[in-house]
Amino acid sequence: MVRIGSIELENPVILAPMAGVTDLPFRLLAREMGCGLVYSEMISDKGLIYQNCHTLDLLRIDERERPVTVQIFGSEPGPMAEAAKIVEQAGADIIDINMGCPTPKIVKNGEGAALMRNPRLAHAIMQKVVAAVNTPVTIKTRKGWDDNSVNAVLLARLAEDAGIAAVAVHGRTREQFYSGKADWSIIREVKASVCIPVIGNGDIRTPQDAVNMLTATGCDGIMIGRGAQGNPWIFRQVSRYLATGQVVPAPGIAERLEVLLRHLDMLVELKGEYIGIREMRRHAAWYTKGLPHSAELRLRFNQAQSREDFIRVLNILAVYSRGDSSVQSNADFASGQ
Repeated sequence: MVRIGSIELENPVILAPMAGVTDLPFRLLAREMGCGLVYSEMISDKGLIYQNCHTLDLLRIDERERPVTVQIFGSEPGPMAEAAKIVEQAGADIIDINMGCPTPKIVKNGEGAALMRNPRLAHAIMQKVVAAVNTPVTIKTRKGWDDNSVNAVLLARLAEDAGIAAVAVHGRTREQFYSGKADWSIIREVKASVCIPVIGNGDIRTPQDAVNMLTATGCDGIMIGRGAQGNPWIFRQVSRYLATGQVVPAPGIAERLEVLLRHLDMLVELKGEYIGIREMRRHAAWYTKGLPHSAELRLRFNQAQSREDFIRVLNILAVYSRGDSSVQSNADFASGQ
């Protein structure tokens, strides 16, 4: 069993923070499917301090998703500590410091993965945040900035010294972004260098991948990111496989459509139809990837303007899945007939 500070997880399977993905509806679905710990999207320290409306929306927590980690990002110890206090007051079970986001708009401000280039500042931020709150504090980082500056082990040791409760390591450098193959050996090195829990992240797409990472690295938990996009069932499959060795079959089309519709309704309820529909478009493309006519589906989802538009596309797919000859051809499907 994994324990992060005072928080004990029911299983070691964790949802990675992903901007534009791990909002409240997706976190709830992940928890329903057996995820042991969910992470919020990354939240700006300055946005929290200045009470930005959009930023505060990201801070919504539902009792059904606990335990939940709220991830914050910034580049100054003082504001990060103030943001951590706000997150603690909002009821987060764990507070995470983002030291791995590779996107240019984050890095250019000295935030996210850029902190790996300044270990002294990273250590100061960690110390200040830990001292400001009673909630367990963790960090998520990467292998390093590039292959010439691999310093995940150094960051992990500094984290442990600062009182950080756990460290998650993505086995890619910032230079790689999400390309290439994750280097699990760096996760093993980090695990061997610290006593706090280490969470491995990178290239977990099947239950066997999870077992392989745990075996290869000795890490305490596994974190799933892109493998969960449009696939919350992966948490059910991985957690069950780790606990019992049982292989849970992939969901059929009917279950995919049911969960897709629930996800849509949760987004619309939370964010309104205009925003909810637009945010659901890419989720819908992920849910239906690999299904018959997926390219046509993606096109039609991207054209959807309302819940009714989504329902019409789902109905077409449902009919096709039953083998109705009236929608067997690509031309018929694409025209919605």
